[in-house]
Amino acid sequence: MIKKHNITILGDGGWGTTLAILLSRNGHNVCLWSFCPRYAQVLKNKRVNPKFLKGIKIPRSIYVTSEIRKALGYSRAVILAIPSQHVRSVLKNIKGINLKDYLFLSVIKGIESKTLMRMSEVIKDELGKVNLAVLSGPNIAHEIAAGKPAVSVVASDNSRIAGYFQDLLMCGNFRVYTNSDVVGVELGGSLKNIIALACGISDGLNLGTNTKAALLTRGLVEISRLGKAMGAKKETFFGVSGVGDLVTTSTSAYSRNRFVGEEISKGKSLSHIIHKMQMVAEGVVTTKAAYELSKKYGVEMPITEQIYKVLYKNKSPRKALRDLMLRRKKSELVK
Repeated sequence: MIKKHNITILGDGGWGTTLAILLSRNGHNVCLWSFCPRYAQVLKNKRVNPKFLKGIKIPRSIYVTSEIRKALGYSRAVILAIPSQHVRSVLKNIKGINLKDYLFLSVIKGIESKTLMRMSEVIKDELGKVNLAVLSGPNIAHEIAAGKPAVSVVASDNSRIAGYFQDLLMCGNFRVYTNSDVVGVELGGSLKNIIALACGISDGLNLGTNTKAALLTRGLVEISRLGKAMGAKKETFFGVSGVGDLVTTSTSAYSRNRFVGEEISKGKSLSHIIHKMQMVAEGVVTTKAAYELSKKYGVEMPITEQIYKVLYKNKSPRKALRDLMLRRKKSELVK
């Protein structure tokens, strides 16, 4: 018999809703918090998430609320599934609560543009020294909600917390590993979105498989290079949250970041693309943050630099590609 736990999920996006469904299927009691009272009523009444997870039924056992304090009263195990740009504003609403006995799991991918903080750093900056783990991996929400097999990794500097969330989430269709490298797991899940943007541009320009392979392999070099400079373990980037997530996000038809890149290749403006999207493409903001981090740490990141110029300096994607190809000669193994 599986021991039932009460779990609260803050965030009703595709990934938050998917984790709510997964945990419910695992036999746990789940509370799903929505920022918008009106949308919470849609989730309650229709038992589907029409904006973020079409076609997947939400079990009636999942309790839905838009009252954040009620959600936090439901459980002391809390999964944070809020878009990165809204994390601070949401967390400010719970700072008055005694969170000493709470266990938090961040499933948020991104880097804060103003502070260049990873999401776990933002969380601790707002809430203090809370018990925290992070989850990342090649996790397309719709596929997992549909019951297709996937893997992920939960990282924490406290093995007990990592093991707790591993036990909660693990099942026949979702295998969860643990890792102590929080920095590497978070950076892998964030920086791969930049390479996914590049792969989307490549797909839109019909550049072929060779070009995508080049972007993936050299993109991984950039990610691990910056990660190592920031204190991550290089090995982490060759695991589930590194190359695994990179390949998935750069090739999947469900990938928002790949989609944005493809739309840019068609000559559409970034503002127009973002305005038309229901969901957030984290790679757009992350590109700017990663570009600044590369300067701060003195790390060479040519793909990231070119994507930054395409997104924020109106550079032609074809000109960016040409500049990448005509960089000075070097050995593949130069660090």
